Amino acid sequence: MKAVLMTTAGGPDVLAQYDVEKPELPSPHHVRVKLSAAGVNPLDAKLRAKAIYHPDKLPAILGCDGAGIVEKTGSAVTRFKVGDAVFFNNGGIGDEPGCYAEYTTVHEEYCAATPVNIGLQDVAGLPLVLITAWEALIERANLKAGQTILIHGGTGGVGHIALQLANHLGARVAVTVSDDKKEGLAQGLEAEKIIRYKEMDFVVDTVDWTGGKGVDVVLDTVGGDTFLRSFEAARIGGKVVTLLSTPLSLADTQLARLRNLSICYEMMLTPQVIKQHDERIRQRKILEQGAKLAEAGKLGVLVSYALPLKDAAEAHRLIEKGSVLGKIILTMV
Repeated sequence: MKAVLMTTAGGPDVLAQYDVEKPELPSPHHVRVKLSAAGVNPLDAKLRAKAIYHPDKLPAILGCDGAGIVEKTGSAVTRFKVGDAVFFNNGGIGDEPGCYAEYTTVHEEYCAATPVNIGLQDVAGLPLVLITAWEALIERANLKAGQTILIHGGTGGVGHIALQLANHLGARVAVTVSDDKKEGLAQGLEAEKIIRYKEMDFVVDTVDWTGGKGVDVVLDTVGGDTFLRSFEAARIGGKVVTLLSTPLSLADTQLARLRNLSICYEMMLTPQVIKQHDERIRQRKILEQGAKLAEAGKLGVLVSYALPLKDAAEAHRLIEKGSVLGKIILTMV
């Protein structure tokens, strides 16, 4: 089969397509999937640059998001049969093969049936961002109907899913965007407040939008100074959920303490990194609930770039430039 291998840590050019053996089932509970597409995430670029988790297991196949058709099942598999369409978040961090390939293997408990109204290629862009947004808004922030939320990068991969999910939950949503195209997408996704952060002070605009109180929840997808300034955009006793590492100084923590803020971290990869089987089943159930929302017309995934598998390096260049609307995928057909 064709697969894109990361042969060493470094820039996008360390990714190249090779012919490799089709993977065998590692257990009776695994399925082998003929992939239609793989999602490309900023995480992939970070892993390529530094080989963070398993630097001793190169070459590796990156890509933790995939969708395709079950081509073979293990003897103990009961959830799926050959021919079923599935999507999942699995592999791609070096411990087991990822999805930048024509085939991959996945434990049956980590696969979800694809929503019937999203194309098999497009749905490959959904798993990581859906799980991240779901865990951040529902499990970390406990976002409720009527509450206010500010989503930084509201038209990016995680951001545009979080915007739709927050609307589904009945929250009032503000987003930050950088240009007309992103503002148009945010309007189409029914954001109540759109802040052009290059032209406006998002703290001032957010506080004004909420009548001087600040939002109940901030979702930070940017990090750095944006994360720190978000303390002032959150209401007293509010929550700031971040997807990034946050080296906090004493002064930073004092401001958060003064405002009685809850700072929450979201890293959806944790169950895979530390091999928590039950938690990975919980995440698969998030995918199943997301599929139901998609079928009800309440959730969709925007794919801005669909590149052939051999162009994985170009996909990484695009994602490292930033400012991508929605998602990038690699297609196998």
